[in-house]
Amino acid sequence: MNELKLKYGCNPNQDPARIYMKDGSDLPVEVLNGRPGYINFLDALNSWQLVKELKEATGLPAAASFKHVSPAGAAVGLPLSDLLKKIYYVDDLELSPLANAYARARGADRMSSYGDFVALSDICDEQTATMLAREVSDGVIAPGYTDKALEILKSKRKGTYNVIKIDVNYVPDPVESKEVFGVTFEQGRNEAKITEELLINRPTNNKEIPKAAARDLLIALITLKYTQSNSVCYVKDGQAIGIGAGQQSRVHCTRLAGNKADNWYLRQNPKVLSLPFKESIRRPDRDNTIDVYISDDDMDVLADGIWEQFFTEKPERLSREEKKAWLATLKGVALGSDAFFPFGDNIERAHRSGVEFIAQAGGSIRDDNVIETCDKYNIAMAFTGLRLFHH
Repeated sequence: MNELKLKYGCNPNQDPARIYMKDGSDLPVEVLNGRPGYINFLDALNSWQLVKELKEATGLPAAASFKHVSPAGAAVGLPLSDLLKKIYYVDDLELSPLANAYARARGADRMSSYGDFVALSDICDEQTATMLAREVSDGVIAPGYTDKALEILKSKRKGTYNVIKIDVNYVPDPVESKEVFGVTFEQGRNEAKITEELLINRPTNNKEIPKAAARDLLIALITLKYTQSNSVCYVKDGQAIGIGAGQQSRVHCTRLAGNKADNWYLRQNPKVLSLPFKESIRRPDRDNTIDVYISDDDMDVLADGIWEQFFTEKPERLSREEKKAWLATLKGVALGSDAFFPFGDNIERAHRSGVEFIAQAGGSIRDDNVIETCDKYNIAMAFTGLRLFHH
């Protein structure tokens, strides 16, 4: 089959809509369940490329959580600590390496991942499907599914959950095209390989990038390769913890992603972990309330009645000073940027979120200021010489 009709395009008024192969060959995807839409397929095909490259670069199973053609999270299948299992709501599940990868990808920014499209680098197993079955999600793409996993996923959303199988041997044409306002654009595909060779040029005084940090920098760069630009990505222990996408200013990307990384770490604070939620409160409502609790310094919003709805008793405030002290313990974070940092203010913001390792293209007329700021905080930085804009 070389064509698949879709319900509609980006919006209901955009009809007709379809995906098809211009050369008449068969589509590299097979819909096993549901009826994926236009945006679903944009997310599916972009996220599949991301996890495929993560698996190739690290040798580990990989997963991504996509929303509106950018990742909300991406990760490889490293084991989870008991603490992370708790804040990701998977402490009651048996986790395979692939399930660990998706738990990390989904757990980094759970608010943004709500209603995501999921990509898995490996055949979806029962453990991963069980996790997917209880999250609010639009669909999944993977190279295959075990019989039990497919049975679980087909029962999700009253049988309408989108399940797509991708041909792992599919290789796209090296030249790609798209139309904008009736004008056809054409370019060579971005086939740049993200490897440790990109981290060789280290202009900072500190040139030490341990193996785990190098892996995290590669995860950041591969994630950025499939994130709408401008974009910045914070990574720790094999998972993105903050992604800033589609901002016009680089420092706004760094701030946005840094704020997400901070929220990820603040969720591990003992006061947050001990919030007295009522047992009936659903996970998405818990996530939203935690975000309010973390961001609301004087708790005015909670005092106006939210806490009465969600908690058995009014929680103790997490003060600005407590948050600052807690965030000061965040260390070992890796940061990637899809293009050069034009000013040292990006480094200043990154440092506040525990960044100790950076990979960026380099080539700014103010590289000396960026290097100087890194040296100020003993940050090791690599100039990759590779821009990774994605549109």
